[in-house]
Amino acid sequence: MSCKDGSKHLMDNGKYVRYTPEQVEALERLYHDCPKPSSIRRQQLIRECPILSHIEPKQIKVWFQNRRCREKQRKEASRLQGVNRKLTAMNKLLMEENDRLQKQVSQLVYENGYFRQHNQNTTLATKDTSCESAVTSGQHSLTTQNPPRDASPAGLLSIAEETLAEFLSKATGTAVEWVQMPGMKPGPDSIGIVAISHGCTGVAARACGLVGLEPTRVAEILKDRPLWFRDCRAVDVLNVLPTANGGTIELLYMQLYAPTTLAPARDFWLLRYTTVLEDGSLVICERSLKNTQNGPSMPPVQHFVRAEMLPSGYLIRPCDGGGSIIHIVDHMDLEPWSVPEVLRPLYESSTVLAQKTTMAALRQLRQISHEVSQSNVTGWGRRPAALRALSQRLSRGFNEALNGFTDEGWSMIGNDGIDDVTILVNSSPDKLMGLNLSFANGFPSVSNAVLCAKASMLLQNVPPAILLRFLREHRSEWADNNMDAYSAAAIKVGPCSLSGSRVGNYGGQVILPLAHTIEHEEFLEVIKLEGIAHSPDDPIMPREVFLLQFCSGMDENAVGTCAELIFAPIDASFADDAPLLPSGFRIIPLESGKVSLMLLKRPNRTLDLASALDIGPTGNRTSNDYSGNHGCMRSVMTIAFEFAFESHMQEHVASMARQYVRSIISSVQRVALALSPSHLGSHAGLRTPLGTPEAQTLAQWICNSYRCYLGVELLKSNNEGNESLLKSLWHHSDAILCCNLKALPVFTFSNQAGLDMLETTLVALQDIALEKIFDDHGRKILFSEFPQIIQQGFACLQGGICLSSMGRPISYDRVVAWKVLNEEENAHCIGFMFMNWSFV
Repeated sequence: MSCKDGSKHLMDNGKYVRYTPEQVEALERLYHDCPKPSSIRRQQLIRECPILSHIEPKQIKVWFQNRRCREKQRKEASRLQGVNRKLTAMNKLLMEENDRLQKQVSQLVYENGYFRQHNQNTTLATKDTSCESAVTSGQHSLTTQNPPRDASPAGLLSIAEETLAEFLSKATGTAVEWVQMPGMKPGPDSIGIVAISHGCTGVAARACGLVGLEPTRVAEILKDRPLWFRDCRAVDVLNVLPTANGGTIELLYMQLYAPTTLAPARDFWLLRYTTVLEDGSLVICERSLKNTQNGPSMPPVQHFVRAEMLPSGYLIRPCDGGGSIIHIVDHMDLEPWSVPEVLRPLYESSTVLAQKTTMAALRQLRQISHEVSQSNVTGWGRRPAALRALSQRLSRGFNEALNGFTDEGWSMIGNDGIDDVTILVNSSPDKLMGLNLSFANGFPSVSNAVLCAKASMLLQNVPPAILLRFLREHRSEWADNNMDAYSAAAIKVGPCSLSGSRVGNYGGQVILPLAHTIEHEEFLEVIKLEGIAHSPDDPIMPREVFLLQFCSGMDENAVGTCAELIFAPIDASFADDAPLLPSGFRIIPLESGKVSLMLLKRPNRTLDLASALDIGPTGNRTSNDYSGNHGCMRSVMTIAFEFAFESHMQEHVASMARQYVRSIISSVQRVALALSPSHLGSHAGLRTPLGTPEAQTLAQWICNSYRCYLGVELLKSNNEGNESLLKSLWHHSDAILCCNLKALPVFTFSNQAGLDMLETTLVALQDIALEKIFDDHGRKILFSEFPQIIQQGFACLQGGICLSSMGRPISYDRVVAWKVLNEEENAHCIGFMFMNWSFV
């Protein structure tokens, strides 16, 4: 059937019937109202539109089919044109990158020959910055032989032009040796081409990407750094000077938040130069200002370490067909000497800089571009920009609480003799603006201060992404629901006692997604905790608790990614200007290296996870010998929780908050231990509840029943006592789980492989129903075989797919199920052994 001509269509006799222009116009109007009318609707259209009265219903049906076909073809053609434009631009980027790499190879070959010829350990005084790609070939000469270094307009212009030349040599030339960032594969669907520095001063990262925004819009977004760089506290423009070539020179003072309680914040005194090159490219470049004579300077600021930005910036070129091609360079010296040795990898890693700063800029541009082309309304009727603003407020509020700057009203109060948790109080009116609400019963708000309890801890050998996913999905493992209810009540309902007598019992958790970035790396969602108040007659007790929650860094394959889980109680109305008191977790991966234990003994010290455990033969708690862990994966977790309260209750609230954060630290340590791939391995012995007599007895029942029904031994050797039997069962390579015999079976026991497979802990295991881990096909097989397991005593199920508690698919070759009998030979539970399982 033809789809090519809207004014004719093919009839049964093989002839085309032509429509008049008036008929086509009428049909088009009807099509826009209803693209796929039913038979009754088509009959109605013919009756209501006289111009179509002589057309048969079958002809109308065929016309609509052809019209939908043409619409689909147009959309597909438009999509393919967009993909083609993207591939063309990406090909151009890759060709330029290849050109730069060839020049870099040529320079390295030249340097190698030079060193061989002279046989001495010297370096070239300068690098050839003229080896730049064709993109900057139209650039005029910028530098002079003896540029002035004073703060006069001519001196600042000379510094700006020098900054521009050095930035371009990094962005498209060979001034820095760039290597591809681990885990980043360039392609049409990737964020861009990301590289990190190798062997240069400080840390540097570079990225090239495509965005669907015009260059001027891109420049506007990138200049407003606090809106997209969540570590940026403020950028103050202190002076603006126009240049003769139509550009501008700006003097900036910028402050960055510290990512953890163990390090001071950073600030920068910068010159920013914005100009247009001869080929039409827009450039924004920056560098730290120093060694200028008779000019403005920024004196040292308390609680900040002055860091240096080496020539960095953005090269923005218009792209054929619309959009922009952008080159980003970030090059900094973050003064790593000012932080404890255990944290220095955060300030010496170009990968961390690329993830936190360079790629964050590209993500923001791509997200805004995506929002422009999509619907204006997303989750809960919110516009994308409003949701981004909410996530920004959560991140900013968390950083403010974490850093606790005195100029924002924060002050530290004394501890209880133990310096593991720091308590800050803020009574500033600006901080409380929006919290002083009137209650429904007419009483005025009495919360006139905010308290923050914060701490940092070192985690050993647990992937941040997996730990964060667990904290997100299993809130009951670490959270005190009474505290959630109290925090919500303090903001949205009315005064309530800290004793807990007016606090409801909140157990259920419902996650309501709002939005995510186009790379699916950040989520904004609402958590609804459901429950029943202690007193149904309580007029001010909320029956539901809502939390606005921001999650990021849950991709365990991303290198150097910071994982965050930040939340705040909100009112059910969820207003855009709702008061927010953010709390949560930040987990920052550290590069491997030996941990200096002396650094962990300083004030506000890191809490080493291993210090709360009996390590075993290779690391003894009493001897403080942790050498066995020096090569494992490490990360630093920072915890901060905020509470609104009445000022006269400060001491009581501080004590409550301190104990609450300590309980969270204990819970996180327990969860991290359970999620660690090596826990209960050669570095640790069995711990409660595995070492209990009940667990040993259950292990004996599992092995005896397996031998009874299947005729073979489950373990290679089981004659060394119940304790050794339990150890062997625990370390079995296949996942062994047991579920009870209730109407809705839930798991009651698992070995280490089973916990790894389900991505859970022994405590949370009892909340997982057997049927929930199988897909539809697996559930059908399970239900059909369950009677055989009960009657015959065992069954073998074919391979398939199941799901972990995190929702990740798992493949397995086979499942053996058998009835576990107790000493009276009564059915105690059902055992399952998943063979050769792996994450898909």
